[in-house]
Amino acid sequence: MAINPTVSDLRKAAEISDDEINPAVDAVLAHVATEGYPLAKGWVLDLVETIRTNAAAAEALTTDKVAWKRNMVRTALLLVHPVKG
Repeated sequence: MAINPTVSDLRKAAEISDDEINPAVDAVLAHVATEGYPLAKGWVLDLVETIRTNAAAAEALTTDKVAWKRNMVRTALLLVHPVKG
């Protein structure tokens, strides 16, 4: 696995599962603004920074298209590099 893995890398390596990613997506959609969202096995996501730095996800959150929002937020979370907390 990569030295600085993305959430997607961790998912591929079975470090985390979709069942652990989906609540993070739900948290973003519920407007939970946290810089330390516990993902799994000590991995932590900065939800605020993730959305701030992903223009497509930030733009999707301004629409009323529920499926589009979910897909763009999930994609943003899969691309982010969590930290080991």
